[in-house]
Amino acid sequence: MPALTDQDIANYQRNGYLCPLDILSPKEAAEGRADVEALEADYAGKLEKPVSDYLRMNAHFASDVPLRIARDPRVLDKIEGILGPDILLWSCEYFIKEANTKKIVSWHQDLTYWGMDGSDHEVTAWIALSPATEHSGCMKFVPGSHTQTIVPHSDTFAQDNLLSRGQEIAVDVDENDAIFAELQPGQMSLHHGRLFHGSGPNVSDDRRIALVMRFIRPDTPSTGASKDFAMLVRGMDTSGNRINVMPPPGSFTPAQMRLYDKITAAQTDVLAEGLGADAQLYDGQEVANG
Repeated sequence: MPALTDQDIANYQRNGYLCPLDILSPKEAAEGRADVEALEADYAGKLEKPVSDYLRMNAHFASDVPLRIARDPRVLDKIEGILGPDILLWSCEYFIKEANTKKIVSWHQDLTYWGMDGSDHEVTAWIALSPATEHSGCMKFVPGSHTQTIVPHSDTFAQDNLLSRGQEIAVDVDENDAIFAELQPGQMSLHHGRLFHGSGPNVSDDRRIALVMRFIRPDTPSTGASKDFAMLVRGMDTSGNRINVMPPPGSFTPAQMRLYDKITAAQTDVLAEGLGADAQLYDGQEVANG
């Protein structure tokens, strides 16, 4: 499978997103869905927190299952077209909207609370493991909005909002400017961290399941109070900006849980900067904050 073409790169730079990109076969996508649903079934009630909490943030440190896709050369070849030959995996998580749910993602810019100083040196890869359509709550983008700096956001902590702080852009977004990023299982979209994007409810009868990976260049700034972590997946990192980690194999082993807790606590401190001591992220999950 070829890497991105010059036209692909030009489209990404102009619009702030690129989709759809064919990555996995339908069979591989079905296997990826079966893998995550097996984790949900096998570890239900057996962990300190619900399985969904671990899958929602830093899933690749809790289980090596998502790494089968995140380190796939077909994925990394596309990422290299945007970031160049040196690539870190900064986060990896499953975004799951249950069937017939009111859960939404409000209009936002990813880089608002990531401690990366609004950098251009990152890209989010979003792979559909089930159909992502307007009906099932696929992502929607405002083309070209990534050319703006980080705009003001309001923290709503709304129960039906899947974002960490229920954050939403505090300026008007014209829905008529948006495009729906529909994907079939196995297809991928790429988008910039300053791009205005969100998604609606899943009113279909099937779960909307996606594996979402955030890749960064090693020289991406790290401005949070806590030391940041990332996993080198291609090339080399001589920057020293982040602690490079390689999680052990398996799923939910004691070694993985120690690593997961340490890294998630550090990144949660960054996500929660500016909040009160009793703040909660991700629809009621308690966070360590100061």
